Amino acid sequence: MSARQAGRSSATAPYRAADAFDLERIRADFPILRQQVHGKPLVYLDNAASSQMPQPVIDRLVHYQSAQHANIHRGVHTLSALATAEYEAARCKLQKFLNAAEAREVIFTSGTTDAINLVMHGYGRKFIRAGDEIILTTLEHHANIVPWQMLAEETGAKIRVVPMMDTGELCLDSYEKLFNARTRIVGVTHVSNALGSINPVKLMIALAHAHGVPVLVDGAQAVPHMPVDVQDLDCDFYAFSGHKLCGPTGIGVLYGKAKWLESMQPFKGGGDMILSVSFERTVYNTIPQKFEAGTPPIAAAIGLGAAVDYLSTIGLAAIARHEHELLQHATERLRALPGVRLVGTARHKAAVLSFVLDGVHPHDVGTLLDQEGIAVRTGHHCAQPVMTRLNLAATVRASFAFYNSHAEVDALVAGVRAVQEVFA
Repeated sequence: MSARQAGRSSATAPYRAADAFDLERIRADFPILRQQVHGKPLVYLDNAASSQMPQPVIDRLVHYQSAQHANIHRGVHTLSALATAEYEAARCKLQKFLNAAEAREVIFTSGTTDAINLVMHGYGRKFIRAGDEIILTTLEHHANIVPWQMLAEETGAKIRVVPMMDTGELCLDSYEKLFNARTRIVGVTHVSNALGSINPVKLMIALAHAHGVPVLVDGAQAVPHMPVDVQDLDCDFYAFSGHKLCGPTGIGVLYGKAKWLESMQPFKGGGDMILSVSFERTVYNTIPQKFEAGTPPIAAAIGLGAAVDYLSTIGLAAIARHEHELLQHATERLRALPGVRLVGTARHKAAVLSFVLDGVHPHDVGTLLDQEGIAVRTGHHCAQPVMTRLNLAATVRASFAFYNSHAEVDALVAGVRAVQEVFA
């Protein structure tokens, strides 16, 4: 067995709660990991873009589509009632996963971007006016910048930005000084998708609340890697995507405190988000339906519920420990290579490692690694303000998941060495 194949297993029994963290058993649940790319075993290290889907989630999607599929909330027939029950059961699973106070605080969206736009339209367009201020951070993904820029251009509001240190950590002293009587909302990423920095969001939320300001947290890169308790954080909104959480694409979640969701205007109009409609007046539905117009992504929501079940069986704390070990191993191995510069060295990081090679464009690195079967992400990672702050055009980003192995980290390091030899 080659080093890159270490960690693979022929076992087929699904992972169970009683099992210790067994990497081979876990990897056996992911059929895509058994394939080859360019004749080499796949080493998938692009999990920050999309994680892979385990067989139990695939099976759940197939079962719904083949035995339970119908439209929800409107039908009186058996399949519609069953599909409705499964869809709402998925909402309850997400409530438990986040420790939300109520299931109605869980809104299904098409993803993190959709969830952030929902808050911008529903909260921002109702409560933010000319001269008001929105606080964002240098570390934000474009999805938590562009919607607020659109609102600022429309209303005359102003965006203020929390600066970042060279390590990829936010300047908290500067953050607190940004607040004033016109501050209306804070948008902050829990984990930087470009650098892996874990922001002290609980502290940042408390500081904002001391000024009476609500906080939206972009949790797309946090929920796959660590336990998230929205009541403990006390965030007002929390957004994430299913496809980064071993679930399907096209599904995401916006958690919102009920008091805010009830006061917000709907983002989209149509069926199911209403109680009554006439040409004179429309009465909106209660939450969560108020924000779920039209036929929702039923299968994807049920699949996300299955993904949450799967991850909960393994345990987010165990996942965080394993991924931290991978990050430490990769950091040590790559830091030891001459000509490699790590980008983003925050004290607290999730399993994201960005780097550049002297004299080699990141796109060339990614292309050559792909020839070895190693999948990484290259570019600005939809975080151009981060790149501008660090005076970089792009980086190579290796992002790890709980199904990755130390042997795959070693394969990445060997691949980087091979790239350097090509350009020597």
